Amino acid sequence: MQLHEDIPSSRVESILREFAGEIYQKPPLRASVKREIRKRRIYSIDILEIDGRRVLFKVGCQAGTYVRKLVSDIGEVLGSGAHMAELRRTRAGPFTEEKNLYTLYDVLNACAAFKETKDETLLREIVKPVEEAFEYVPKIYVRDSAVDAICHGADLAIPGIVKLDSHMAEKAPVAIFTLKGEIVALAKALLSTEQIMDQEKGLAAKTVRVIMPAETYPRMWRSKTSKPL
Repeated sequence: MQLHEDIPSSRVESILREFAGEIYQKPPLRASVKREIRKRRIYSIDILEIDGRRVLFKVGCQAGTYVRKLVSDIGEVLGSGAHMAELRRTRAGPFTEEKNLYTLYDVLNACAAFKETKDETLLREIVKPVEEAFEYVPKIYVRDSAVDAICHGADLAIPGIVKLDSHMAEKAPVAIFTLKGEIVALAKALLSTEQIMDQEKGLAAKTVRVIMPAETYPRMWRSKTSKPL
């Protein structure tokens, strides 16, 4: 963050702490989303170094937070104005700089090595299964008989559930998995874990985005227009 005036370090530190928690933010003029005020959560915000008007800080924030707007808002509260001089993303969900960061040159070299030796080791180190992206998303595991219906866009009913995470909240995003640990779809929970455990029927989650191709699992359902063979 580049401050536009000299501000005491103690005041900068004090103001940054005020931005931890839930904030209201309006996306900047150049943004890919509609410019309307929305709530975002700042999980942590820590100053690493202050050098004159330059402030190096680390922020953990909810997806969709505009850091350059956060910097601008901090500058406004300080009364000096500020702009973002540099931004580096060090983590996204379970992926971090230390463990999961690769360049296109790494991919190119891995492909070249595979063509020469037919050894998949480097490729498998770089190209991870899509399931790893949902490490921190609450999960629902469903019966094989329910998989293809969900792949065709059906919502998840309680009888199709075999097991689920204990911390799932109503209206929260959830990931639907097969018993083999394969991702089927993303959904929005219609009930909490406790509510699902207490009921025997009804809908548990609304399918939002299907990931697994249809017909990957055998079709075990009938549409209203289908006729017996």
